[in-house]
Amino acid sequence: MPISSAPVLVTGATGKQGGATARALLAAGVPVRALVRDPSAGRARAVAARGAELVTGDLRDLDSVRRAAEGTRAVFSIQMPDLDDLQGDSEWVQGCNLIDAARDAGVGQFVHTSVSGAGQHRTEPGWAEGRWAALEHYYETKSGLQDRVREAGFAHWTLLKPAFFMENFLPPSFLFPNGTKGGLVTVLKPATELSLIAVADIGAAAAAAFADPARFHGVELELAGDRLPMTRIAEILSHALGLELTAPSMTAAEALAAGGPAFGATHERMNVVGHPARPAFARALGIPLTSFADWTAEHLSPGA
Repeated sequence: MPISSAPVLVTGATGKQGGATARALLAAGVPVRALVRDPSAGRARAVAARGAELVTGDLRDLDSVRRAAEGTRAVFSIQMPDLDDLQGDSEWVQGCNLIDAARDAGVGQFVHTSVSGAGQHRTEPGWAEGRWAALEHYYETKSGLQDRVREAGFAHWTLLKPAFFMENFLPPSFLFPNGTKGGLVTVLKPATELSLIAVADIGAAAAAAFADPARFHGVELELAGDRLPMTRIAEILSHALGLELTAPSMTAAEALAAGGPAFGATHERMNVVGHPARPAFARALGIPLTSFADWTAEHLSPGA
């Protein structure tokens, strides 16, 4: 099969990052093969309706992943941990299965999405002292999979390391546990600068890598489309939602009492460390980026 007509295997195509990548590739005329567990599900049918080929499989089933990878020229890699067992090995197993299957199938390019800061986390303030112990398994898994990609022997590979999703502010959201009128609930401090990324821009970055494998080979892109202090984020949200929102200053206990999720306490780390992702990195590669103001104008409206 000529490389120009061979499809790109996209995992997570019914989710956020994989879905954005599938849409970006299809819009560029690139054939997409989407790995789905249930091709009859509504989200899977929607992906097929856009023009993707569906292949049934599960990242936890190595044989099914091998079958899916056969005949593809590239892979977009995204895994989700088992939300019922966040300290388990589900994400690691899924990632290793996909890397191994793609390598064994002779896939030429592998684009893997991780998270901003993975691999740099061990040198962060407080890490060695155990201050961020709750995040250790998460970041070690992400970092370990990055190592596996680097060492697998792909002709071309790229690591995308996205920052804080702008979509986290889309109601219903853990940042608005009492609705938008109940205000922001977070341990992020007013002066904390947040590196932000629109999910669509992750898809755009992946599509750019697939369009120019040599240029993006070995690139480890700390991916952000905007970087703003929480005070400015609150102002932009206020304008978009037609509300008077402020950036709160809460302890973890206060945020939990206000309805925030338990995992929200881990965002305390961003007050100290933050994400290393910066818009300048993607801009230097010619990747189109969405500002937070533009994202809110498109996705939020008064009364949301």
